[in-house]
Amino acid sequence: MINGEVVHPEILKVLANSGHGNQIVIADGHFPFSSKGPASATRVYLNYAPGLIKVPDILGPLLKMIDVEAVAAPAPDDGSEPAIWPEYRKLLPKHLQIKKLGRFEFYDMVDSPNTTLLIASGDTRTYACIVLSFGVRKL
Repeated sequence: MINGEVVHPEILKVLANSGHGNQIVIADGHFPFSSKGPASATRVYLNYAPGLIKVPDILGPLLKMIDVEAVAAPAPDDGSEPAIWPEYRKLLPKHLQIKKLGRFEFYDMVDSPNTTLLIASGDTRTYACIVLSFGVRKL
């Protein structure tokens, strides 16, 4: 058994094979998981039941495994901020800001060939999806 924040074999494989500019999508339970994202992306199903596992439970350990250059997430068209974002800000490095995306702008980002990993969560909160872009490893 390995020691570390993330022990899921498929996630570890994708993290090891991804590089600068690649993207990880952690999707909420409302996301059209089967029809979005490039065919080349690895899909990991952590949506055991409604409410299990939540996006922050996945995000926190991932942030300890990779250097993140940018973060983006969908937001309502009325300009309001999703209720989950304060939770994200507690987990994200202080220098990172969450880029607000409209629904279709978010879908376009997810469909990018840069997306290497899609993780399905059981989070039932609206606008709980988040995209992490890999940065450069600090040596």
